[in-house]
Amino acid sequence: MSATTISPNEPTTIEKMKGLPWSITGDSFNSVFVQFTYFGSVFILFLDALGLSKSQIGVMLSIFPFAGLIALFIAPTVARFGYKRTFLTFWGLRNVITAFLLLTPWVYATLGETAASLFVGLIVTGFALCRATAETGNYPWVQEYVPNHVRGKFTAIGNLFTTIVGIIAIAIAGYVMEQTTNLSGFMLLLATGVIFGFLSVWAYSHIPGGAPVINAEKTGQRDLREALNDRSFRNYLLGISLMTLATVPMVSFLPLFMAEEVGLPDSQVVLLQSGTLLGGLVSVYLWGWAADRYGSTPVMLSGVLMRVFLPIFWLFMPQNSPWSLYAALAIAFFQGVANMGWAIGSARLLFVRIVPPEKKTDYMALYYAWIGVVGGLSQVIGGWILEASENLSLSLYVIDFDPYSPLFLMGIILPLFSLFLFRGVKTDSTVSMGTFAGFLLRGNPFMAMESLVRYHMAKDEETAVKITERLGQAKSLLTVEELLASLDDPRFNVRFEAIVAIGRTRPDEQLIAALGSVLHRNDPSLSVMAAWALGRIHDERAMEPLREALNSDYRSVRAHSARSLGTLGDTSAIPLLSARLETEQDHGLRVAYASALGQLHAPESTAALSKLLYEEEDTTLRQELALALARLVGDEHHFVHLARQVNTDASTTLSQEITAVAKKLENAPESTHSQLTQCAAVLSQGELDQGITQFTHILAELDTAQFPEPHQAILRECHTRLAQCHTSRLEYIVLALHVLKTTE
Repeated sequence: MSATTISPNEPTTIEKMKGLPWSITGDSFNSVFVQFTYFGSVFILFLDALGLSKSQIGVMLSIFPFAGLIALFIAPTVARFGYKRTFLTFWGLRNVITAFLLLTPWVYATLGETAASLFVGLIVTGFALCRATAETGNYPWVQEYVPNHVRGKFTAIGNLFTTIVGIIAIAIAGYVMEQTTNLSGFMLLLATGVIFGFLSVWAYSHIPGGAPVINAEKTGQRDLREALNDRSFRNYLLGISLMTLATVPMVSFLPLFMAEEVGLPDSQVVLLQSGTLLGGLVSVYLWGWAADRYGSTPVMLSGVLMRVFLPIFWLFMPQNSPWSLYAALAIAFFQGVANMGWAIGSARLLFVRIVPPEKKTDYMALYYAWIGVVGGLSQVIGGWILEASENLSLSLYVIDFDPYSPLFLMGIILPLFSLFLFRGVKTDSTVSMGTFAGFLLRGNPFMAMESLVRYHMAKDEETAVKITERLGQAKSLLTVEELLASLDDPRFNVRFEAIVAIGRTRPDEQLIAALGSVLHRNDPSLSVMAAWALGRIHDERAMEPLREALNSDYRSVRAHSARSLGTLGDTSAIPLLSARLETEQDHGLRVAYASALGQLHAPESTAALSKLLYEEEDTTLRQELALALARLVGDEHHFVHLARQVNTDASTTLSQEITAVAKKLENAPESTHSQLTQCAAVLSQGELDQGITQFTHILAELDTAQFPEPHQAILRECHTRLAQCHTSRLEYIVLALHVLKTTE
């Protein structure tokens, strides 16, 4: 392909951003034109009213895409003339040609049905050629004036406005169709559409860019084979082809299916487009935001898979029923969501990844011509299929097959095949389809989206902290980017809350890495929280940064890292923690190491934990160290529950627990059972001191050899300390009963 240099008049990014509102305005005006003229249900019903058969309607509709073939021949001329100038000229001319449709009733009344059909066909051809010429300039122009970093957002906002306008237009069209007869309603809508078509030209004229292209070599030396040899571009075109063949004829003839098979009147058929537009309206921001954040590919493929379900829904929908309209509206809503995902994803991928900007003239010409051919063939094929299956009537199990069923079957099969072709297309995303689906399905995506919007609107620290908290509560990976941004917020409280929120959300590699970075910063107050959050995430990827943090300059960070390693069950850290426990002089760190070793079920640490428990003076820390020993034998919940009950009513709780232990030790000597029964009776009378004395004697006489290690060592330690400390250290009797109760 020849070297191409863009005119130095190419707009700056600021100029481009200023032009985007005008683009959205033009698209909104054009949305009215689209709904009232050639591309809504109105035109299909108009052709049907003129008496055209389904195959004739298919041929008529095929003219629009077939006209795209001229792009291959006019692309160099369009580039020299200027993309913007070409677009505005022929976009305006198409409105002039469309205005002649207003003469259709006169032609129909004067010359008859056949002449009217030929007259409409001639106008459609002229319109299609003007449209194709305009869009040959429009595609490269759009690629130029929309900055890639906002392309998904721009597409979403643009679709938002055009959808709202489209819904209003459809509501008006449905009302007009209901209030008028013959062709008068169609003519009123066509005239209104033409006016809005001219308004769109006025709005588009304010967009910058689209200047003529200066070619370094003659156009005759173009080499389209370079684009055709691009494997990614070729697979993209083939995938688009299957999607077009699957959906275009199916959707084009859907109004007739709803009228003939489902039994909806024309006014309700037109109303269905509102459902489609509403589905697009609700989902447009999410799709656009997702495309900019996660890439075009997963968004596009989501649209493909959702479209597969549409014909299935239509096959099973109730016909000639009071519920038919409601079912059709629900499916139409889903159709709008699917269409929006497909449209935003596929278009963004084309502009951002598939087409090189320096080769856009030839690439876009080939693309437009190709979709024109395929689109035209799909309309013709759709008409032929309907003509061939017009007498089809078959019931198979719960499915009733009618003339439209073959189109629906194509709509199921062909998109599935397109997925294999799209696998060979260059992707602009590192997120797989499965991962992207997980973003949408896991956690609370609605809370996540609501929190994302509020996050970017937060104006003060208090609000930012509250929204950051909600980002974590959503437990959705849709909030990853915002949580990462919050970690670097200049406000301490926001950073602090972000760490807490990450600890509450789902594990993610980026979040774990970010917490690891915070863990090693010179801010111990946040590093401590990062260590806690890494432990709470319960993901093996958090272990490595926590092991490194055991060498932190801050004791508090080392302590929390050790505890988190225990929470994560990192048994590889046992030797290091055991060694640190033996040599560490800081009391708080020793307690942290001991607690972690208990969580890691390290029986070799029994002696060290026992010694530390005996030396501890703080009541709460004694409970924690006793729990560490209890964890070595298992059933943490039992120990915690028993300890809480003892703190409330020691005598009664111990009496009941000793009774339960007596039943547990069914193989113990009769004398042991008798002593345990007597001890329980004494405790039940509130004699705590005497009861503990008796229990201490029982431990002394108990054959601990029947128990495994570390159970034996813990029971011996409990006997020694109970004999020494008596009622002042109740954690020992609780620990001893826990060991006896949990031993198999």
